[in-house]
Amino acid sequence: MTKPIGLDITTPLEHRLSLSVFKPNASNNKTIVISSATGVLQHFYYKFATYFSELGYTVYTFDYSGIGKSNLSILDLKQNTINLESWGENDQASVISYAKSQNPTHKIIVITHSIGGQILAFNKNIAQVDAIITVASQSGYWKHWNGFERFRMFTFWYVLIPTLTPFFGYFPAKKIKLFENLPKHMAYQWRHWGTHKDYMLREFNFEDLQFKNFNKPLLALSFTKDKFASKASVDWLAKQFTKAKIDRQHIIPEDLGIANVGHFGFFRSAFKASLWKITHQWIAKHT
Repeated sequence: MTKPIGLDITTPLEHRLSLSVFKPNASNNKTIVISSATGVLQHFYYKFATYFSELGYTVYTFDYSGIGKSNLSILDLKQNTINLESWGENDQASVISYAKSQNPTHKIIVITHSIGGQILAFNKNIAQVDAIITVASQSGYWKHWNGFERFRMFTFWYVLIPTLTPFFGYFPAKKIKLFENLPKHMAYQWRHWGTHKDYMLREFNFEDLQFKNFNKPLLALSFTKDKFASKASVDWLAKQFTKAKIDRQHIIPEDLGIANVGHFGFFRSAFKASLWKITHQWIAKHT
């Protein structure tokens, strides 16, 4: 297994951001930046990153401000004022800029998981990217779900975040066994979007976002039985990239002879011979 190199960079907001770099033995002149799901530590993506580094890619993972190694303590988390806009404009954009500075001749591929694809809307370095793969990246508007999943999303936005966040001074996701704890401003903004059909467009004018500035290949993936990213919610986000060369694929695991993928399975090594291989083939074809 390739051992990642850990390093810190300082962002324009003067936040310390923790990165891990997976360097290949022989480079194929392509770099992958993995942008995590909400509250998911970068370590979750290490096996995926290792696989691609062994194929010749230089791979970067990172923790958003307030998460994992980019957060020092609960006290720091309570004082953290970053929001989703900053996660894209400050954190994600800084990592892409750093990756490009270290590998100026490389093609840059961004692979996003869930919210990582949403915050591309604020990434002013999106023009440096040669291809994007969004994995279960979606709108969080609760009516994109049906049945119990709709009720669960409604409860998340209307009960859990507004009740727990002011009490703790941050959203205590770990206490309710969801994911890592979240900065309060990020959680409040996320809720503000999730309760409206236009999601982030409730707060921002489309013309001020970066979606329209990406005109290269984009593979948008969704999966059946994904409790956190319905097909309709992924469709909504993919449609915002109005000038991209969209390849929209809704994966039905049975058609590929693989197990259920759900929201997190794509990055698990069980799918090395299937989904990971298909991903590598798509990148090779489009970059």
